[in-house]
Amino acid sequence: MYRLLGSPRTRAIRVLWMLEELGVDYEIEPIKPGSEAALAVNPSGKLPALDIGGEVIIDSVAICQYLADVHGKLTYPTGTIGRARQDSWTCFALDELDAILWSFAKHSFVLPEALQSATAREACRHEFEKAMAVFGKRLGTQTYVMGDDFTVPDIILGHCAGWAKNGPGWPIPEGPVLDYVNRVRSRPACLRALDIREQY
Repeated sequence: MYRLLGSPRTRAIRVLWMLEELGVDYEIEPIKPGSEAALAVNPSGKLPALDIGGEVIIDSVAICQYLADVHGKLTYPTGTIGRARQDSWTCFALDELDAILWSFAKHSFVLPEALQSATAREACRHEFEKAMAVFGKRLGTQTYVMGDDFTVPDIILGHCAGWAKNGPGWPIPEGPVLDYVNRVRSRPACLRALDIREQY
């Protein structure tokens, strides 16, 4: 039994989506970031975390990749060219999308108001648009980022696309990128995860 620590309204939704893709048993403990319970598993107080019989893994991407490796699904084997290309997509998702969205959030409501910057928010929007252009070139006409195989970075990219739309309200470019996002986010496991999120 896996125990997901963190509200599905945070990056924990990524892990929830992965668990639904795998069809394994789990429970959710929606503790709050920065709480005493969160600090007990991560010195930064950030979530999500995954408790596996007393062993705890932190960071949503590390958790998702661990689950994929353990269950032998949604991933390429370690030490293969396929895995290197998959990991490259994961790095792209984190460096070019997640980091930008998090920076925008910090300059919108996370940081003290005196430290927030409208210029920083504009820069984030600019960088997001650049990243979307690169994303389109890298993706081409593929069904998923690894071709026909749905893998971990598709979850991260799908989550970031939803974050961009529902957070700052940034549009996804029409054409292959938007088609990809709609395809990824309409997967049954994603829809189940989003339904579960509404309960929190």
